[in-house]
Amino acid sequence: MDAEIELKLFMQSQHNDLLVKLLNGMSDSTPQNITSLTNKYFDTAKLQLRSWKMGLRIRKGENFTEQTIKTAGTVSGGIHSRPEYNVPISQDTPELALFPKEVWPEEADIDALQAELTCVFETNFTRQAWHIYIEGSLVEVAFDVGKVIANGEVDPICEIEFELLAGETSALLHLAIEVAKHIPVRLGKASKAQRGYHLAGHLPAIALEQIDYICLPTDKSLSKTLEVLLETGIERWQVIEALLIDTNDIVQQAKLWSQLRACVRLLRLTLMQFGLLNSDVLTHFDVIEQKLQFIEPLQSLSLLLDEPQKLLGKRIDKTQIIPLVQQSVNELVLNQRLSCLWQLPEYGQLQLALVELLLKTANGSHQLVDYPELGLFANHLQQDSWQKIVDLMPISAAMDSLDYQQVAQGLDESILVGFAYGELYQSDDREAFRAPWQDLALGIQTLGCYQLLAKLTEQSEVDISDWLQDKEASLLFAMEHSRKSALNNQPYW
Repeated sequence: MDAEIELKLFMQSQHNDLLVKLLNGMSDSTPQNITSLTNKYFDTAKLQLRSWKMGLRIRKGENFTEQTIKTAGTVSGGIHSRPEYNVPISQDTPELALFPKEVWPEEADIDALQAELTCVFETNFTRQAWHIYIEGSLVEVAFDVGKVIANGEVDPICEIEFELLAGETSALLHLAIEVAKHIPVRLGKASKAQRGYHLAGHLPAIALEQIDYICLPTDKSLSKTLEVLLETGIERWQVIEALLIDTNDIVQQAKLWSQLRACVRLLRLTLMQFGLLNSDVLTHFDVIEQKLQFIEPLQSLSLLLDEPQKLLGKRIDKTQIIPLVQQSVNELVLNQRLSCLWQLPEYGQLQLALVELLLKTANGSHQLVDYPELGLFANHLQQDSWQKIVDLMPISAAMDSLDYQQVAQGLDESILVGFAYGELYQSDDREAFRAPWQDLALGIQTLGCYQLLAKLTEQSEVDISDWLQDKEASLLFAMEHSRKSALNNQPYW
């Protein structure tokens, strides 16, 4: 048995030549042979192996054929660790009896399993590899270009795998970070096998777990809390990214983009709170935040597409307005595709920096010895974020629509602090305090919706300017009342 420890990055194919040149030119880099690999993945009609979290394949190269079975492993941030068993064979179908008996669950009927095996999908690619020594460790870098094939459908492969052959796991990250300085990359969560099962229609739709509050460690350890916050943010970022790739519904896309930005902001806040936000990482966050500015208008306009009756009422003719909104939303999404983000060097650099911090936290590099216990730490963070809100929107001030737009990010970040640490507090007091602020956040989105609607209809035949002014004035009146009441509420920490 081998224990495979690897880090996977996805990249865009236009950078292929640059990657090869970079890896060839690295010190202590030894190019390996370029090989063409065909891989057939097998399972039963009922996906018995998949249910056991196992993957079975036959891999053929120019001079070899081998069968491999991978058993359940772990993924932390972007580091994959999974046991695998490799056996040389001479035929094109697996022979399960060649694997050690301890591989299988106790209830497994190997003969019955063997009889039901069928090829579910293929992954065929060209692999160019290098052995690179770094920091006393040996890493194999494999650059794979090809395709996943299932049911007549094809999904392209263009990815880099960093596999630890000897030494420390940190070497994988340091080498990947060096690559990311020169080539735009992103963390690769889905394995080729997962992509194959998905393309074959044998995986349930990707789902984003609903989290009301992050589940913090029971021992209230600050180091473990940091680890949970980092892992949650990195994991959700990758899941949301995958959902955005597969989602065509505009309203759903708007919600996903908002959640992706929430992950990015939560991670930045976490690093700042734990004193880990250095200038380079802060720059990465700033670049990405700037690129995500389209989310505000997308959020606001998607409210109209999601609930037009609620926002426009019965008197407004929606047949002319909704197409204008739909066109504007489509332009926002098309102009800000994921591929635009993926071309930012800072995107992958930030993801890898976060994974490196997660790895250091998990192995005890961040002792946090001068920090208070978790309850006091959370109280301090809550009070600090609350004070910023009080400073941004003092109770004595009258706020107009522009004022609310300018405090939107500060309010969003304060709500995220409560999301991260809210589990530590009594639910009744917590929810009573947070509800009006969450309503204000929705109110800000709605104000943005009215303002954008005014611009969209300005040059059209639809004149709803008076109606919009009345709606905005009415909403502002309600928001001002809610804000001043909320500022008088007793904090729950």
